[in-house]
Amino acid sequence: MAVAIRGARGGGSGGVGAGFRSFFSYRIFVSAMFSLLFIATATVLLTTRPSTTHQHSRFRSGGNAYMHRTFVALNSDPLKTRLDLIYRQANDHITLVKAYAAYARKLKLDISRQLKMFDDLAKNFSDITSKPRYKSSLFETDGNLDEDVLRQFEKEVKDRVKFARLLIAESKENYDNQLKIQKLKDTIFAVRELLGKAKKNGAFASSIAAKSIPKSLHCLAMRLVEERISHPEKYKEDLPKSEFEDPDLYHYAIFSDNVIAVSVVVRSVVKNAEEPWKHVFHVVTDRMNLAAMKVWFKMRPVEGGAHVEVRALEDYKFMNSAYVPVLRQFESAKQRFYLEHKMENATKDGSNMKFRYLEHMSMLNHLRFYLPEMYPKLHKILFLDDDVVVQKDLTGLWKIDLSGKVNGAVETCFGSFHRFSQYLNFSHPLIRERLNPKACAWAYGMNIFDLDAWRRKKCTETYHNWQNLNVDRALWKSGTLPPGLITFYSLTKSLDKSWHVLGLGYNPSISMDVINNAAVIHYNGNMKPWLDIAMNQYKNLWTKYVDNDMEFLQTCNFGV
Repeated sequence: MAVAIRGARGGGSGGVGAGFRSFFSYRIFVSAMFSLLFIATATVLLTTRPSTTHQHSRFRSGGNAYMHRTFVALNSDPLKTRLDLIYRQANDHITLVKAYAAYARKLKLDISRQLKMFDDLAKNFSDITSKPRYKSSLFETDGNLDEDVLRQFEKEVKDRVKFARLLIAESKENYDNQLKIQKLKDTIFAVRELLGKAKKNGAFASSIAAKSIPKSLHCLAMRLVEERISHPEKYKEDLPKSEFEDPDLYHYAIFSDNVIAVSVVVRSVVKNAEEPWKHVFHVVTDRMNLAAMKVWFKMRPVEGGAHVEVRALEDYKFMNSAYVPVLRQFESAKQRFYLEHKMENATKDGSNMKFRYLEHMSMLNHLRFYLPEMYPKLHKILFLDDDVVVQKDLTGLWKIDLSGKVNGAVETCFGSFHRFSQYLNFSHPLIRERLNPKACAWAYGMNIFDLDAWRRKKCTETYHNWQNLNVDRALWKSGTLPPGLITFYSLTKSLDKSWHVLGLGYNPSISMDVINNAAVIHYNGNMKPWLDIAMNQYKNLWTKYVDNDMEFLQTCNFGV
């Protein structure tokens, strides 16, 4: 605009010449500016282009560094791009390894094998680029790279990367808390599974050992029967003694098919009795062991004038399926067995023996519910299991006032353990409506029964009613304690615990002071004292009452 004003002031011809000169000057100015810009750009490019050594001597960060490396790669041969990728991969793994090493130090693992390996691995990565061969051929050259050298460099880097990944994968569990927790849970679960299997196997093996007849016990029974057959004149049947029905004497009921066990119970009672001649023992066994039991007490009469009556289960005629629910249930089970299996298999001796054994064992156990019928003239009787040992005079039990109740027993509950809920199915309405799940359970094995009160309360009828209701085992599974808890519910008098100490057949931690103070100790559990699996710390309490002068014990190698 300034040019135009000046032209206007100078006149017409002068304006034309001035415009021409102005246009020509503008073109020269533009050309000069483009030339200066080109020179400046060329100068910048020539003075700022980095060397290969500078490119790899330090690590760039941010967008400018990435654009710079990309620009350089495009202006160089492809091998340099490959070298740049390999180098960045190595650098990434150096950073990762150093991070794990730093965490290891934080966890105070400075002397650990892993920390040393992390540090060595990071050093090895750094040492690769310091090798003269790689330094001169790859990082300090301005020319093209040697492909063979680059290939060897790549191989070494990949080997270290592979090792780094393996080490990190192996070590990751040590630094990841969630992985640690999960691994610990998995280990606990696996150990619990193994423990559960071991317990089941141990319980199964222990059950087999407990229910099997030891060779020595079988030998003893056979020797006693052989003695009976060889000398029948010595073992004629005796007439019943009046003492067997004398209510003024102390009567004991022992139901068992184990000769040696019964002899220990009787012997321990007599040896600790102040007046042994006033004690009467009613031993009931099955027909198979009747002869052996009688011969034993003929050959080894009880000391002190005590009286022993030995009878067979079959001698009690009222014990038939028309009267006894358990026998009916066994007969029903037999019928189902025969129907479900082929007749030729069902009639084999093994099957018959199985049912006969279970039937006799069950009835010897359930015989305790028929004491008033078995001994109609008695007022009180003390029931003893065959796996007990008596250590004190028991006549004090007859002097205890049961306050009109039927059963005198030691209670076994403590805290939430051994309550009715553990033995009976309280999800069933019959159980839930009539019984208290928190009621305290008591123990069989040493029970003083008031037979007169039993008859008044009609306890046997109560037992029959409940046994009939449990035909499908919906109220309780098996055994004699659950029906006993129901039958004598609210009819049991709690005795002092020193009368009856339990657990010597399964609990190794019972105090010897408690045992020594007990009137009766009970080897309930699978580790019976006459078995090889008995606990040694308790076994001598039983073996000291074994009649070692009995000749057949030596013959049969009884390990007592």
